[in-house]
Amino acid sequence: MIIKSEHISDVEVSESTFDVEYNESLVHQVITAEFASHRSGTKAQKTRAEVRGGGKKPWKQKGTGRARAGTSRSPIWIGGGRAFAAENRDFTKKVNKKMYQKAIKSILSELNRKERIIVVDEFSVPEGKTKKFVELTLKYKLTNALVIVEAFDEALWLSARNLHKFEVIVSTQVNPLNLIQHENVVVTLPALMMLEERLV
Repeated sequence: MIIKSEHISDVEVSESTFDVEYNESLVHQVITAEFASHRSGTKAQKTRAEVRGGGKKPWKQKGTGRARAGTSRSPIWIGGGRAFAAENRDFTKKVNKKMYQKAIKSILSELNRKERIIVVDEFSVPEGKTKKFVELTLKYKLTNALVIVEAFDEALWLSARNLHKFEVIVSTQVNPLNLIQHENVVVTLPALMMLEERLV
């Protein structure tokens, strides 16, 4: 299969990666799992085993006239642990590797069909200035894009970090979530080859 590009000559790519039928239910499942994995538990309480202290028996077992007590960290004592303590919940959902890769292929194929993938020889700036990155986006007529490069470029990353509609990542960091969050995907030719190799 061939990806057409206005900026370089047409690129031949694998049909198994860029010409896959769009599987909406699979993409939804994987995206939901991605969002869930970003959640963190916000509840935390301690049981009597986790509360600090309470190692010494408060008073002797017999002869005081008071109820027997083995620890001052019992749930019925002030400062004691909770009987049924709330715990941080893990929201992570398991996604098989093949499902994950198929979802990425499905999204890439749909982006390709809608001509939202832009392939370029290189995408770089001389210095880490936002102004330089904006000039580059104007050159390619971009307003909202995910930029995929083959290796980390500090100047490029610094120049784009203040622009919330743009994101720069390395090809190994591509995931379904960042692919769907932008109108266009700009990918350098070496990064495209690496991405295709990763998804084979």
